[in-house]
Amino acid sequence: MSKSETPANDSLFEAPPMGEQERMVEAILFATADPVSITELTGRMPHGCDPAEALANLRKRYEGRGVNIVKVGDAWAIRTAGDLGFLMQKETVETRKLSRAAIETLAIVAYHQPVTRAEIEEIRGVSVSRGTIDQLIELEWIRFGRRKMTPGRPVTFVVTPGFLDHFGLENARDLPGLKELRSAGLLENRPPPGANALGDAEDDDDDDNQSEMFEE
Repeated sequence: MSKSETPANDSLFEAPPMGEQERMVEAILFATADPVSITELTGRMPHGCDPAEALANLRKRYEGRGVNIVKVGDAWAIRTAGDLGFLMQKETVETRKLSRAAIETLAIVAYHQPVTRAEIEEIRGVSVSRGTIDQLIELEWIRFGRRKMTPGRPVTFVVTPGFLDHFGLENARDLPGLKELRSAGLLENRPPPGANALGDAEDDDDDDNQSEMFEE
């Protein structure tokens, strides 16, 4: 066939079959510790691939398995099925044990983000040490957010995709309530310092009266 007879729609970059694309996406997610976005998948895969379709197919295939493909923010990752999380509970507690101050600070950032250090201290009722903030940043559970348009333009703090990934959340709207945090051991039952500011003295049985700390 001469060049003039070559079909116009032929491409030197023909995409691999969808089954092969699914294998590629699976390999990338399996080998990457951090969640991977569609844009990143597109950049890694051959020209013409459709990682979004391959990902959708894989999600269905992994339903009901010991691991699932889950969305973390705007990215995707292979993670242990939610109902099997108890198998990793001991390891999680040992490797991510935080001080009471760090837990309270993390909770405030998660529920009030973006929030400044001064606002964290106002809610807790006590000062927040630099070491507590540094520990949470080092764990990559919080990061610096945008500066607040107030005098001095203080920096704010927000939770990271790593925080959402660790607790199995798609976004901050999926955060649990006060009772769930306590049952998971993330908060102690005794009132923390500045309990009046936290509203923690309220009746735990009243789901509609969550403390100010945990309002969206």
